[in-house]
Amino acid sequence: MWITRGISLINFGVASSALAFQVFVLYPWHHQLDDEFKSLKKEHYRVLHEINLHKTLREQSAN
Repeated sequence: MWITRGISLINFGVASSALAFQVFVLYPWHHQLDDEFKSLKKEHYRVLHEINLHKTLREQSAN
């Protein structure tokens, strides 16, 4: 009975620490990564627009 109780307490401690890690470390980091991906996407669209603009200007000057 003591062994079973000890294993249950250890299991509870491990599960609680894993949940705390997810809530206090991984969840905020997820929001930071999401914000960085959004800014990267905006930068990507800006560069694509600039490339298309230069391409259009080059085609117009060639004609």
